[in-house]
Amino acid sequence: MSISAALTARVPQEMAGNRLDQVCADLFPDYSRSRIQQWIKSGKLLVDDKTGKAKQKVFGGENLVLEPELQEEGEWLPEPINLNIVYEDEHILVINKQAGLVVHPAAGNWSGTLLNGLLHHVPSLVNVPRAGIVHRLDKDTTGLMVVAKSLPTQTHLVAQLQARTVSRHYQAVVHGTFAAKDKLGTVDIAIGRHPTQRVKMAALENSGKPAVTHYRVVKDLQGFAHVHLQLETGRTHQIRVHMAHIGYPLVGDQVYGKKVPTKVRNHNPGAVHAEAFPRQALHAWRLSLVHPVTEETVFWEADLPEDMVQLIDQLAEGEGD
Repeated sequence: MSISAALTARVPQEMAGNRLDQVCADLFPDYSRSRIQQWIKSGKLLVDDKTGKAKQKVFGGENLVLEPELQEEGEWLPEPINLNIVYEDEHILVINKQAGLVVHPAAGNWSGTLLNGLLHHVPSLVNVPRAGIVHRLDKDTTGLMVVAKSLPTQTHLVAQLQARTVSRHYQAVVHGTFAAKDKLGTVDIAIGRHPTQRVKMAALENSGKPAVTHYRVVKDLQGFAHVHLQLETGRTHQIRVHMAHIGYPLVGDQVYGKKVPTKVRNHNPGAVHAEAFPRQALHAWRLSLVHPVTEETVFWEADLPEDMVQLIDQLAEGEGD
């Protein structure tokens, strides 16, 4: 546990009548309202030298003193894991995640995850929820992820994700041939937990959470396609679910994919490589955001991994073994 330097503020008169926790969330924007509520509950906020209560109303003019208390956020252990670091400063860390790396410990994967590796690389992340992870990639999806190195930075990045100012671009190889009119499009269909298969997500127009994916076909691949995609939202399995829903599932997707049709296999001998591809062919290749401290828009790109480059070449050439 560690305590950061105390923060002070004076309640503006225009905030009179508001709840104390609401006011603090506005005056101390580096921390989430839920985090501030925890600190208020544990007596870390003084209002005119008296312990404050979350629901009390302010009159305006009060002096606030907040002592942020950072606690270890989990019982996970640091482990030396190879991290392909694309960028790092004292505030954020951007990595190019390899295939097969689980992002966060969970049942069946309590160690050997990205989170364990982050704790080894930046020990202070033990005081940040989820070791600074603000968005995830599936185990077998490769590409760029940003990690916050402090609680204020994490709060800032989460707010950006919610405001959709973080731009995430992907590349994928999918089954199917797009008609000329469909080579540029948007999938705007809500996503939620599958009603009967709980390990899966599904397109649920009437009960899911809003989800928007933009796509553009880069190249036809004789029964397959190389596509660029951009997320507006970040639902679990969003690209995989959306592309499967419109009839173009990702190559190698063991959950939402499909078998190569006989007609395609006969027409494109390279389809044998798509059938054997061991993971969903999905890569987060471009990431941009507003830097939480400099406020400059920054971006990074990560080239397609070799397995996807090879797959695209094989499908384009139609060469079998």
